[in-house]
Amino acid sequence: MTATVDKTSEATHAGLSAADVEAFGAEMDAIRDRVLADLGSRDADYIRRIVTLQRRLEVLGRSLLFAGFIPPAWLGGVAALSLSKILDNMEIGHNVMHGQYDWMGDPALDSRTFEWDTTCPAEGWRHSHNYVHHTFTNVVGKDRDVGYGVLRMSEDQPWRPLWLGNPVYALLLATFFQWGVALHDLETDRVAAGEKSLSELAEPGRVAARKAGRQALKDYVLFPLLTGPAAPLTLAGNGAANLARNLWAFTIIFCGHFPDGVEMFDEATLEAETRGQWYVRQVLGSANIEGGRVFHVLSGNLSHQIEHHLFPDLPAHRYAEIAAEVRDACRRYGLPYNTGRLGRQFGSVVRRIVRLALPRRRARHAGPEQTR
Repeated sequence: MTATVDKTSEATHAGLSAADVEAFGAEMDAIRDRVLADLGSRDADYIRRIVTLQRRLEVLGRSLLFAGFIPPAWLGGVAALSLSKILDNMEIGHNVMHGQYDWMGDPALDSRTFEWDTTCPAEGWRHSHNYVHHTFTNVVGKDRDVGYGVLRMSEDQPWRPLWLGNPVYALLLATFFQWGVALHDLETDRVAAGEKSLSELAEPGRVAARKAGRQALKDYVLFPLLTGPAAPLTLAGNGAANLARNLWAFTIIFCGHFPDGVEMFDEATLEAETRGQWYVRQVLGSANIEGGRVFHVLSGNLSHQIEHHLFPDLPAHRYAEIAAEVRDACRRYGLPYNTGRLGRQFGSVVRRIVRLALPRRRARHAGPEQTR
């Protein structure tokens, strides 16, 4: 079916007639149902291999840091530990907590009880990400991932002099990303704005403090002390691995949500939104990053952000297989399929961060952002 614009239709979305929007949604549902029916040993074997690889990399990294006084051993330890933390957060933690492997019945891969190697408690993240972000993707004022409470990432966020620091805030968020996500999930920005009381923050704050304390104790006290005389080098190595993981996660996530061509939406979009319209919004509000197999694994397959937003509960390693079908459907219905190399996508993210630091009116630039 080729998309046509029905100007007489009372309900259009992204230039499509209401009928075409629902037909697109039906095709997406069909893809999802087919993959769900095909889940089995291949998927279970895949995630277990990744878990085994992650654990071996952690053991290797921490073992090499015992010999951290030898520069190649220290560098190798940092590299292995960085990869371990990236896999734990991206391909394992993020995807497991989306419920992608709940069908296996494996307690170690249960989305409701899984905990990851980061300061952000899994329980809070499951609400802020799985529910809030994936329900209200790129709806300004509803999706708290638009700016993470500290950045101006949309023209519809009113400009204030505070936003002149946008590039600095972005650099700090990238550097301390695990801590930024933890604070974001606590909604501390809403407390500062008077939208939420301190008493409402008390219990989640205690949970977050306990989790952050355990992480800090492990990375910056326990493991360094275990290496004896090499403790300062181990502490530095753990810090470097956390930094590498933070910068990588920030880059992948922002390239999937904020490069040129990705659209923002106002809250009116949500009124009586149909399943088909939700699917269309996911396509318009996402972007992919092109790369090889290893790159996709290290990104948690969030390099296929369009497919992830369409099918957040499907095992992420399946996204590469269905991407061609999604892209073909977008072509036939006249929907943009935003994809590009990492350098191109990240460059446009940086431009957006810098541009939105300034009080420019939308009419004064040819920026890529559209709001529906």
